[in-house]
Amino acid sequence: MRDLLGRSFDFATPPSRVVSLVPSLTETLFDLGAGGAVAGITDFCIFPEGIERPRVGGTKNPHIEEIRALSPDLVYMNLEENIERHAKAIEEFAPVFVTEPKTVDDVAALITTLGRIHRRDERARELTDALAKERGTVASFSFAVPIWKKPWMWCGGDTYVSNLVASIGGVNVLADRERYPSIDLDDVLALRPDIVFLPDEPYEFTSEDAAEIRGPRVIGPFPGHLFTWHGTRTILGLKFLRECV
Repeated sequence: MRDLLGRSFDFATPPSRVVSLVPSLTETLFDLGAGGAVAGITDFCIFPEGIERPRVGGTKNPHIEEIRALSPDLVYMNLEENIERHAKAIEEFAPVFVTEPKTVDDVAALITTLGRIHRRDERARELTDALAKERGTVASFSFAVPIWKKPWMWCGGDTYVSNLVASIGGVNVLADRERYPSIDLDDVLALRPDIVFLPDEPYEFTSEDAAEIRGPRVIGPFPGHLFTWHGTRTILGLKFLRECV
């Protein structure tokens, strides 16, 4: 089995002491029924609600020695959420499995992979089936999604968020831009998006910010994890989109 970086892993037995430095992946592990193997999580792991595990710092500033003290047999990290130097430090004492889904198809593959690693294949199939049921064109519309203000920054066409919305029929007006370009609000509105989505993370957009956006329909602010978290939270994100578009 290979991770995002193409490194080979041999899980002859499922890992039993996992540290997850990816909040959305933590939730996915519990949804798979593999929560018993989770030995450590980040300060930002808020799902499932009421989760109680040792916390080892943030996604960008994990406490390496606290992770070491947990004696993990596997550490999950994400290429975008975590930092390479931390991965290298952790690899001195534990294997690191790197993920970074950029599409809904990638999410389905990730759920399947986690199911195989933790011997939860049947549950993984149930979750990927649920994901598939939420996909499909609901309506044709153009959209834009900001992730920051001061300056305004937006989701380009190669981002997970863009693919998520495209999965139900949306067309990103910034589809030809990569990553998270900084573009003035008026310049994006000049592209005439039908909808502007305002998630409340990573930037905490407010109703006052929504009032600044004149012309397109504005959806939000709404819980940003519905857009920015991948894994089983993707199912809820698609459901949210189908209900609000």
